Amino acid sequence: MTTHLAIDPSATGSVVFPARPEWLTLSAALAEEVPVIADREDLLVTIAPGAGGGAPACFFPARALIELDAAHLGVDPATVDPANLSDRPRYATTWGLLTHECGHAKHTAWDPPPTAPPGVAAAAMLLEEPRMEAAQVRRRPDDRHWLRASASGIILADLNPTADPAGAPQMTAPHAAHAAALLLARVDGGILTRAEVAPVARVIEDVLGADTLAKLRTIWRKALTTADDDGETMMDLGRQWCEIIGTDPNTPDPTSGTPDPTATPSPNGSGTPSGSSSGGTSSGASGGTPPPSPLAGAIAAALDNLAANVARARAPEDPAARAADARAAESAAANDAARAARSVFTGSGGTRYGKTAAAGTRPPTNEERTAARVLARALNTAGVRDRVPVKTTSPVPPGRLRMRGVLAADAQRAAGALPTAEPFTRTTRTPVPTPPLRLGIACDVSGSMKWARAHVASAAWILADAARHTTVPTQTASVIFGNKVRPITRPGKAPTAVTEFNANDNWEDVPTAIDALDGALGLSTPGAARLLVIVSDGDFRALPRRDGQRKLDRLRATGCAVLWLTIRATDTPLDGTTQHRLTDPATAARAIGHAATTALRAATR
Repeated sequence: MTTHLAIDPSATGSVVFPARPEWLTLSAALAEEVPVIADREDLLVTIAPGAGGGAPACFFPARALIELDAAHLGVDPATVDPANLSDRPRYATTWGLLTHECGHAKHTAWDPPPTAPPGVAAAAMLLEEPRMEAAQVRRRPDDRHWLRASASGIILADLNPTADPAGAPQMTAPHAAHAAALLLARVDGGILTRAEVAPVARVIEDVLGADTLAKLRTIWRKALTTADDDGETMMDLGRQWCEIIGTDPNTPDPTSGTPDPTATPSPNGSGTPSGSSSGGTSSGASGGTPPPSPLAGAIAAALDNLAANVARARAPEDPAARAADARAAESAAANDAARAARSVFTGSGGTRYGKTAAAGTRPPTNEERTAARVLARALNTAGVRDRVPVKTTSPVPPGRLRMRGVLAADAQRAAGALPTAEPFTRTTRTPVPTPPLRLGIACDVSGSMKWARAHVASAAWILADAARHTTVPTQTASVIFGNKVRPITRPGKAPTAVTEFNANDNWEDVPTAIDALDGALGLSTPGAARLLVIVSDGDFRALPRRDGQRKLDRLRATGCAVLWLTIRATDTPLDGTTQHRLTDPATAARAIGHAATTALRAATR
C-alpha cells in the first residue's frame, strides 16, 4: 500500500502545530494555487514540520486535505512565493509533492471496497500511482517536470531502499513487482525514462523472469488507460497482479514491512540474495548487518540517475515571465537598432579600424535607369495581398437564393411578424489596400567582394532608385559594410549617382548594417511591406555570421522579407533568406523584382 494516500475514510490528517507563523502563511498560499493544479476548489493544504502522516506528503480524501512535510522544502518558508512560477525551482521537490497529491485529488476518484481482500486492495492502489500521474500529465503536460522532481521522495517512501537492509527491498517476487509498478510503470506513463530505470529493470527481470515481467507490464499498461472512476477495473487488475506474483490476496501487502522469510521465491530461483539466509540475516561468521540487496542497490542507483537528470533539466517557465522577457529582449533590440541608425546615418558609422569608404561616383547608365524603372513596376505589386472574400445577405436579388431563408421569411409572414430573413447571399471580393514599402539595402565591401564591386555598386543604385518610381509610398536607405558601416543613401533621399567603392576590408560588420537599416526604416515594425536586400557572398567570420543570423532571424520573425543577392554558386548566404544569383544587374532587374516579390509574399503568409 502506498504511504501517501489515506484511503481510510476515518483518517483526519496529522495533528500539527507549526512552531512558526510562516508555515500557516505558506499553507494558505499553497492552497491558493491548488485549484488550478487539481481542478478543484475545495482543497486545503497544510505544510509544516512533521506533516504528511509519516510520508513526504499525503492526501486525505475525507477532509479534502493535502499535507506536506516541511522537511523537504529546503528554503526559508518566509521567502516562498507559490504564485511566482519562476520561484518554484528553488523548492522543486515540495512543489512536485504538492502536484502529486493534487493528481490524487483530481484523478483518484475511487476507493477499494471495504470488503476487498487486503492484498488485492494494496495491489490496486499500487497500480493507481503510475495511472494517476499519467492522467495528470495528459491533462497538464508541464507537471511532468515537478512529478519527476518529487518521484525520488515518493518512491523512497514507498520502497525504502536505503533503510535497514532487513526492511529494504529484497530479491523476492513481491518486492521486485512492487519496484516494477513504481518505477517501470512510470516509464510507460511518460514520467520516467528507460535510461533512468535501466539499473533496476535488469535486476527486476532477473528476479521475476522475462515472462512474469511481461505479464505484469500488460497489467500496468491496462491500468494506465483506465478511467479515473473505474475502481472495478482497478480492483480486477489488482487481483490479477496478486495471481501473477503468487501472493495471497487475503493477507496484507508483503512489501509494507519486513519481508516474510517464507515468501515465494522468484521464478528463476533467486528469491533470496546471494550470501544471505532466507530470513534476510547475514550468514557470515560475524553475524553483523547484511549488505543491501542487489534490488535495493539498483533502486538507489535509478533514483540517483533521476535526481541528476532533474537537476539538469529546465523547469517550465511562467508564460507571463516569458512574455516579459520577450518584451524586454525586443525593447533592447530596438534600442540597439536605433543607436546603430544614429551612428551610421549621422555619425562615424562604427568603431572598428578600416576605411570602408566610397571610391567616388559616376552617372548611371541608360541600362541601369531602365532596370530601375522595370524593378519599380515589380515593386508596385510586391506588397499586394490577395483580395478578401466577403459574404453578404440580402432580402432581394441579386445573389444565390437559399431555401432556408425563404421558408424562414414565409414563417415570419404567417405569424404576422415583419420578415427579417435575408434569403439571398452574395460573395464579393474586396481588394486589400496596397501597403507602403520600406526597402533597406546592405552591400558587402570586404576583401572577398573585390572582384564583384562593380556589380554590387550597380545593384545598389538600381534598388535604391527604383523606390523613386514606385506608385506606392516607398522609403529606402542603403549602406555598405566591412570594417565599418557607411551610408550610401539616406532615408527619404533618392540617389542621383552610382556610388562606387573599394572592397579592401578584412571584416564584415553585417549585424550593425542590419541594425542600422532597421533603426532608420523600421524594418521590424509592422504597418508596411518591408524588404531587406543584402548583396554579399556570405564569406563572413564566425562572430559576425552568428550575430548577423540572430539579427536577421529577429527581422524575419516580425514579418520582414529578406532577399539575398549572391555572386557565385559557391556563396553561403545566411539561413532563412530568399536567394537570387546576381549576374548583370542592369539586365536582371526583372529577376530581382520577381525575387523581391517572392520574398515579400513569403514573409506575409
